Amino acid sequence: MAASRAALRAMRQDAEALDTRDTAGNWVSAESLRHTIDERIKALADLSDTPLFFGRLDYGHDHHTTETPAAPAPADRPAPGSTVDEVGDRFYIGRRHVHDADGEPMVIDWRAPISQPFYQASPKKPMDVVLRRRFGYTGGELTAYEDEPLSGPDADGDERTSRLLQSEIERPRVGPMRDIVATIQPEQDEIVRAGIGGTVCVQGAPGTGKTAVGLHRVAYLLYAHRERLARTGTLVIGPNQSFLHYIEQVLPALGELQVKQATVADLVAHVEVRGTDSAERARIKGDARMAEVLRRALRSGVRMPRESVVVVRGSRRWRVPAYEVEEIVRELLARDIRYGAARAALPQRIAHAVLVRMEQSGEAPDDRVQDAVARNAAVKAAVKEIWPAVDPAKLVLRLLSDADALAEHAAGILTEEEQRTLLWEKPARGPKSAKWSAADAVLIDEAADLIERTPSLGHVVLDEAQDLSPMQYRAVGRRCTTGSATILGDIAQGTTPWATGSWAEALHHLGKPEARVEELTRGFRVPREVIAYASRLLPSIAPDLTEATSVRESPGSLEFHRVATEDAGEGSAALDAEVVAACQRALAQEGSIGLIAADARVPALADVLTSAGLSYLSPGEETTADARLTLVPASLAKGLEYDYVVLDEPAAVVAGEPLLTGPTTRPATTDATGEAGATDAPRVPAHRTGLRRLYVALTRAVSGLTIVHAQPLPTELARGEGGVGV
Repeated sequence: MAASRAALRAMRQDAEALDTRDTAGNWVSAESLRHTIDERIKALADLSDTPLFFGRLDYGHDHHTTETPAAPAPADRPAPGSTVDEVGDRFYIGRRHVHDADGEPMVIDWRAPISQPFYQASPKKPMDVVLRRRFGYTGGELTAYEDEPLSGPDADGDERTSRLLQSEIERPRVGPMRDIVATIQPEQDEIVRAGIGGTVCVQGAPGTGKTAVGLHRVAYLLYAHRERLARTGTLVIGPNQSFLHYIEQVLPALGELQVKQATVADLVAHVEVRGTDSAERARIKGDARMAEVLRRALRSGVRMPRESVVVVRGSRRWRVPAYEVEEIVRELLARDIRYGAARAALPQRIAHAVLVRMEQSGEAPDDRVQDAVARNAAVKAAVKEIWPAVDPAKLVLRLLSDADALAEHAAGILTEEEQRTLLWEKPARGPKSAKWSAADAVLIDEAADLIERTPSLGHVVLDEAQDLSPMQYRAVGRRCTTGSATILGDIAQGTTPWATGSWAEALHHLGKPEARVEELTRGFRVPREVIAYASRLLPSIAPDLTEATSVRESPGSLEFHRVATEDAGEGSAALDAEVVAACQRALAQEGSIGLIAADARVPALADVLTSAGLSYLSPGEETTADARLTLVPASLAKGLEYDYVVLDEPAAVVAGEPLLTGPTTRPATTDATGEAGATDAPRVPAHRTGLRRLYVALTRAVSGLTIVHAQPLPTELARGEGGVGV
């Protein structure tokens, strides 16, 4: 370990010592080269608390390391196609490649083909590996190792759970999300190493590592196809900025510094979002039918010519009759190419008609003449009249403000009631003064793409994809039309009114219907008792999904505390006191703590924590040894994880969803002992969405979950065998 760290320092010093003053032909090239070297130096940083290697493979025969990235090989990696002999048959596997002064590899990059058996080999399929060794670290210091014989006389043929792997998974979580290169499981590794040619959709239950799999897949693709992706770009899309902040250190820790991160809102930020929509209005705006409404509205601006186009060149006048121009316009419309491309083609087509007449009269015009005719004032005026330029924001503004225009373009697509829901109560004067909503920005992005093609990236990772509307899927799909994608999500965690019902539907809207769907059901993060309890909700929220299992059994990881008071409503003093006590008990343990509550309860709980002298963070703020408690609104809990979770009032989490269809009868509720509650209370709007929000909140814990409640728990949690203890 000491030798590999010294070798990495030497590699960094070599990069720092490079002199580029006389190697570039001009200032631009010199700056570009300097930037590349600076990025290289950053990538060679030795993080004291991050071990360089985490495993070792001992083979039964001599092997060779072959690392063949598509890009020109960096200085620490063999050239493409070369073969490097490793002394003996032993390989150390780590986060990055490290070589000695002679260029011999000391640590093999986890993404190299020779490293794959570390994740895939088993006693039943040893892949010529005699022994697999795992290393354990504490604060960057080597403290343990564990050997697993896979073949030969010492192999017992039975797979067993690695204690070091278990302890690494259970290591307290303080700070941002960390990589999982030391704990990748075979089913995860198969997804990580899937080829770049196709799109992969991962349906992953809570704790199965789908987010980590997606990020490590990016790192693998950048290793295997660096030149291609350096040219076309990569992007990670998350649900919100808190989530992106949580995961932002994973790829840099793996040496990948150039991957951009964004939310869907960032992608479609054509206008400033200052307004909000009701849930029903947002659902309609997010419906895929809106794409056709926009298409109709855009094409309706094209007008058939009423007069001939007359071009004057010198002493000659060339006339293209209106019927011939109309034929050109109708042909362009029939081709269904983008509005802007057709508008750019129209003057060239008119100019070509003029050139035909010139040739018929004995002239010999060339391409320069055609370009000049296309720029002629008469032609430009005709194009402006026939195929006017369109601003996408103004197009959407007119649809949402003008009832007649919306009725014309939405006829047969949207119902009259849906059209009334879409219309603004008070139309804006113009795009700049309009209070655009997030859903409006997506519509404007769709309109912009109908006018001019959106540039495509080489690979896009879309996390928490189940929450996107069809129009949001289309917005993401436009960014990878010529590239591939990794789609990550869990149907059971869909908490928007427009959450997708199936991956087939989502992939259709994304434009990737051929993508293969992989399901991860074996959990590594959430304790078995917790995931089993949360899974009681699955019949109500996602009956077609396979119930998740967990490799971790943690007795005592699930606790209930019911506040028995006369005032059993949410926000009672007794409930607040019990929440504070639960947080204090959690803080006595090592690791991060998340207090998750319904959004409406967060301000009151913030005051309660402050009064009790407990400092807390907001989602997205990095936990430290001195600040380990985070107050999390249930709407922002998705994708986050904490060692210990205190869940405040589950019934309030379920009740915190927006009205969609009006009140009905709510199912009976039961408390934790199975006692039936009232059945005649008005049903909480979007009850299933509320239960999904609760499912998310229940599955954020790594070591322990404490549920504190005054109201009866939702009846769906009382289903299943064994009941629930308080």
